[in-house]
Amino acid sequence: QLRLVESGGDLVQAGGSLRLSCTASVLPLNRYVIGWFRQAPGKEREGVSSISSRGYPPNYADSVKGRFTISRDNAKNTVYLQMNSLKPEDTARYYCAAGTAMELAERDYKYWGQGTQVTVSS
Repeated sequence: QLRLVESGGDLVQAGGSLRLSCTASVLPLNRYVIGWFRQAPGKEREGVSSISSRGYPPNYADSVKGRFTISRDNAKNTVYLQMNSLKPEDTARYYCAAGTAMELAERDYKYWGQGTQVTVSS
């Protein structure tokens, strides 16, 4: 069973930056596609970005393209989400998940973390 733990969420002003981390235990992350999802209060969870285990180009939601960057450090068993130029609408709980497909569809992700809160003030 893969266990995922997110960290790095915080309160930040609009225009600021945060780096989220997703660290795995028990099993190596490099077997999986890793996705970041987010859920704002009263809204459905949405896919943000995904990164392949095979070197394919990362996938980004249109709303974060050019501002967010996903990367992975297999030696540390960790995937990162660098978030720049943050906007109030980025406020949400951010989850990482491990799955088998680059498409940001929840059904393709089997293992989920508990999430980390990102709040962007205007």
